[in-house]
Amino acid sequence: MAYEARENKSAETKTPAVFPVAEKLRPHLAILMGTFGFRSLISRALALARAEVPWLRTVEVKADGSLPRLDELEAQVAPADIFEGRAVLLAQLLGLLVAFIGETLTLRLMHEAWPNLPLKKNRFDFN
Repeated sequence: MAYEARENKSAETKTPAVFPVAEKLRPHLAILMGTFGFRSLISRALALARAEVPWLRTVEVKADGSLPRLDELEAQVAPADIFEGRAVLLAQLLGLLVAFIGETLTLRLMHEAWPNLPLKKNRFDFN
């Protein structure tokens, strides 16, 4: 999330996605499992995340697997709460991916989405 935030500072986006990491992974995962498969995966991750972050109960997954834009939620949810929701959803999504396809393939998909993300001892160095 920190890497994506640094990358997006220079990008010109009027209404950034609430979940930019999920949006960045979406096309790569859709290739692997199809749009319906990705929608199912993100829906399950969201269901698990809702148990920890109550405001996520207001978020609905769209038919293409995308999630709402920030402008739809920023008036209702504090920035710190949005960050927490992003972190919990990402943790759930990555946990499901590791469980279903393994750590190696999950890391490969992340590297496809973020080719400049540095690796350290076969793991991503997020610092």
